[in-house]
Amino acid sequence: MANSPQAAKRARQAEDRRQLNMSQRSRFRTSIKTVLKAVQAGNKDDASKAMQTCESLLDRYAGRGLLHKNKAARHKSRLRAKIKALA
Repeated sequence: MANSPQAAKRARQAEDRRQLNMSQRSRFRTSIKTVLKAVQAGNKDDASKAMQTCESLLDRYAGRGLLHKNKAARHKSRLRAKIKALA
């Protein structure tokens, strides 16, 4: 329990950020799965469209510090390679 109003506010802010981070992390994981499902189905058009939205999310979240920039780059590279292998 917070002993001061400032500590109570920090606790509220931390909880709000935690929930936002969880939802954003879930959203980028879902977008990666969408690309992978399209690749497994062998649908290159759907995979490339899903990849565009996935790349945008990864770049945005890496810029905000939700995930490391190298991790975002690694995901993008591996997904692009899988899409390229469909051709």
